Amino acid sequence: MGLVESRFNLLQEALAAVPAGGFWGTSVKALVVLLAVGIASRMVYPTFARPHDMTMPTQAPKHEFAEVNGLRLHYVTVGEGKLILFVHGFPEFWYEWKNQLTEFGRDFRAVAPDLRGYNLSSKPSEIEACAIPLLVEDLHRLREHLGAKRFILVGHDWGGVVAWFYALYHPENLEKLIIINAPHPGVFGRQLAENPEQQKASQYMLMFRSPQAEEFLSANNYAALEASVLAPGLARGYFNGEDRRAYLDAWSQPGALTGGLNYYRAARVGPPANDAAPSGDAAAPPPLPPGLSSLEVRVPTLVIWGEKDPFLLPGNLDGLEEFVPDLTVKRVPDAGHWIVHEKPDLVNATIRDFIQGR
Repeated sequence: MGLVESRFNLLQEALAAVPAGGFWGTSVKALVVLLAVGIASRMVYPTFARPHDMTMPTQAPKHEFAEVNGLRLHYVTVGEGKLILFVHGFPEFWYEWKNQLTEFGRDFRAVAPDLRGYNLSSKPSEIEACAIPLLVEDLHRLREHLGAKRFILVGHDWGGVVAWFYALYHPENLEKLIIINAPHPGVFGRQLAENPEQQKASQYMLMFRSPQAEEFLSANNYAALEASVLAPGLARGYFNGEDRRAYLDAWSQPGALTGGLNYYRAARVGPPANDAAPSGDAAAPPPLPPGLSSLEVRVPTLVIWGEKDPFLLPGNLDGLEEFVPDLTVKRVPDAGHWIVHEKPDLVNATIRDFIQGR
């Protein structure tokens, strides 16, 4: 039996074990369909060699730790100069930005942390320890630790969500904001309330919030996560065996999977759910965190969006200018949620052009 066929059988077995109907059945079925897209891509795309310019620089990146905001954050830094901070999403870690550290470490101090709960950073066990204001404060204190008053902030997925809120809380500390496939909270709340397609695409969030999430996602050596995140890249050549080992090692760190899932649980984010879902659900995210009176972002902002994202649909760009007056949008029709990996050269060039005002 081939690797692809065995992965399909694995997911089919997981699906068969789920009760039909209800919150759990519906959520997992939706997620398995999305994961199958990643597996199928291994049969569609030929493997080709990994480009030489995607390797890390000859000078090894520095792995360091900062004691900030009551916890220990691991981060990786390359280069010297103005700070540009790259913030990963779920289920990634600092390594998501290896190509950007290479590129921007040439003329910036490029830094990529493991967020709280992930990989080598502290992993508080309480769900509320992953609330948005605490995540923002982590970045704010890391900025202080790195000695930067103002900096450039880049975020993808959950890292992008935290970056949006950082810009809302601390606009005076940002020169520019770059968001990659991460919805603005005001637009996303509207999409969850009004767009049935986004509601359907977000069913996985309810599963991620459930008590069964860790068991499902870690089963068979994290097969579900590998199918979604790694399989397309292994097939198309932008991931290799070393990358796969790095991700499996990060996912296997004690408490790391729960740490990432607790972001969803703390935010209580997701589509409308039936009675089987965790209590307290609503059609939109909860009210503004304390200390915010507006969702208007007063920082020059670039949004890069892979339009084939099956989780966060392009409708999240509709009306974004209402919340972000100084906005540049780069739509990429042939890229998906993992655009940072799929098209690193395009991402790098778009960020650099925006920084340089082109």
